[in-house]
Amino acid sequence: MYETIDRLLTGPPPGASESELVDWISRLEEIKCTAEAVQAEAAVRLDESVRARQSEAGIPARRLGEGVASQIALARRVSPEKGAKLLGLAKILTAEMPHTFALMKAGLFSQWQATILARETACLSLDDRRVIDYELCATGPDAQPAKAVSMGLRQLENAAKKLAITLDQASVVSRAANATQDRRVSLRPAPDTMTWLGALLPVKDGVAVFAALDQAARAAHAAGDERTRTQVMADTLVDRITGRETGGKPRIEVKVVMTADSLTGDADQPAMVEGYGPVPAGWAREALADAEVFVRRLFTDPAGQLVAMESRSRKAPDGLAEFITTRDGGICRTVGCDAPIRNIDHVERHADGGATRSENLQGLCERCNQAKEALGWQARPGPDGSIITITPTGHTYVSPPPDTWSPDPPPLSRAEFGLRDVLLEHTLAA
Repeated sequence: MYETIDRLLTGPPPGASESELVDWISRLEEIKCTAEAVQAEAAVRLDESVRARQSEAGIPARRLGEGVASQIALARRVSPEKGAKLLGLAKILTAEMPHTFALMKAGLFSQWQATILARETACLSLDDRRVIDYELCATGPDAQPAKAVSMGLRQLENAAKKLAITLDQASVVSRAANATQDRRVSLRPAPDTMTWLGALLPVKDGVAVFAALDQAARAAHAAGDERTRTQVMADTLVDRITGRETGGKPRIEVKVVMTADSLTGDADQPAMVEGYGPVPAGWAREALADAEVFVRRLFTDPAGQLVAMESRSRKAPDGLAEFITTRDGGICRTVGCDAPIRNIDHVERHADGGATRSENLQGLCERCNQAKEALGWQARPGPDGSIITITPTGHTYVSPPPDTWSPDPPPLSRAEFGLRDVLLEHTLAA
């Protein structure tokens, strides 16, 4: 197929045969891979340009390049952390893995495939990394396709690992030893008021945990338990970690923000669970029914926005900081960033006259807080609670007001009593 990109993007014509549809899908996949390669080139050139401009402005060498990853993240509509990874990958591909990059430009290798190779060769010397790049991604004799092109993701990962061990076993072993420092537990939302609880553990620990849960499931099944194997494993995990298995009842706090009408059952506006997101009002009421509830009222103005709080100090006091964290839903206000809030920062800089009040404060993660201090970045609060960010290139990005600021209006029968403008923050003791 030799259609232009514009024609391809209009989609296959009506009546296209099955074979033509498959060809269309294949060609579009090639375009995606090539586009990712070109994006990588543009990212590297942007980084070089910004560093040169910052150097001319007298920025210290250790701070050169600040804000570049965040600009890439905004342009690609991903989180700043992902933007930093994309920039790092782009530098590696263009400078150290020419054959991998060539496959991408030819439309034969995706960004994720390239990420796997870059990740599995990260502990090697430049020379060894280039050996693997050549072995897996260089075109063979008589123009034979590169080996990596026909490999699945797991095959590609294993092939790179084997070569890395063969070339420098000591580095691979050292990397594995250092990796234990990255062990962690994470939590992210899942559909239908569920969550994904994950843990990054050393192999022996992870296998041992899974084996113990599997053993508990087998024992329960042998005893006639009607739950499925996976249900027993999940329940056992919760029981053992929270202490329910031994009859203990540890105090666990969960913040829930909901309107007064939803709490009383006169409305069904979604509630907000800090660390998760929106949940049905019925679910929240049920969860609150069996809990010891501490109620704190956060009043709003007639427009549905939380009442302003203000401080004369440069740093937001604890009460105001907690107010901002709750208002912003616990998530960084930068467009596309899903990281948890780590800093309460001024939108308009304090040094530029920005006041320490709720309308001029925002919750940011560490990375975004540092990026906005780079040369050429500007921000200002919008009249509706939004935040307007202007990058050094003049591009503008608007972060809308958090949903918790302006819940949908409840029925008028309750609004006339003034209850529609009340948010309740509940601490659950489970």
